[in-house]
Amino acid sequence: MLIIGITGTLGAGKGTIVDYLVEHKNFRHLSVRQFLIERIKEQGLEVNRDSMVSVANKLRAENSPSYIVDQLYEEAILSGDNCIIESIRTPGEVSSLREKGNFYLIAVDALPELRYERIFKRKTETDSISYDVFIENERREMNSSDPNNQNIGKCMQMADFVFSNNDTVEELETSIEQTLFSVPGN
Repeated sequence: MLIIGITGTLGAGKGTIVDYLVEHKNFRHLSVRQFLIERIKEQGLEVNRDSMVSVANKLRAENSPSYIVDQLYEEAILSGDNCIIESIRTPGEVSSLREKGNFYLIAVDALPELRYERIFKRKTETDSISYDVFIENERREMNSSDPNNQNIGKCMQMADFVFSNNDTVEELETSIEQTLFSVPGN
């Protein structure tokens, strides 16, 4: 069983990579976002980016910095399938998954203007924001000294593979195929 984690900036193409691995490589998708949305709804909170950050940070602080991905990893083990865990946000999550073995971390990034255009088009409940709020959210989530808070910048530095997604979906998919599946054993 292979576990791939994915991290990256907002709107960079994490979902595109997930879709490719699910559709073309038969990976099972495990979503931090969906995990958090379920917890947010259980608490009767509004589903938005602030709620997601707040609930995630609280769960990590109450349990461990890797709590959320550890829960998703248990789902992966039960399935026995190759899995991709979407939205790795803390170095503790990366470290925990690395300790379990047979794990790779992918990071993806793109130009900010392009990423904003993408989130504007997808129009999820957490994406209806101005460009200024988009940039502020990213700034807030890129670095933190608190192990329970988002530190996407550090996660991206810890990645085994980094993809730039400033071009077409087809070019990104070709890069994934050539990079990930040229690794021995994959």
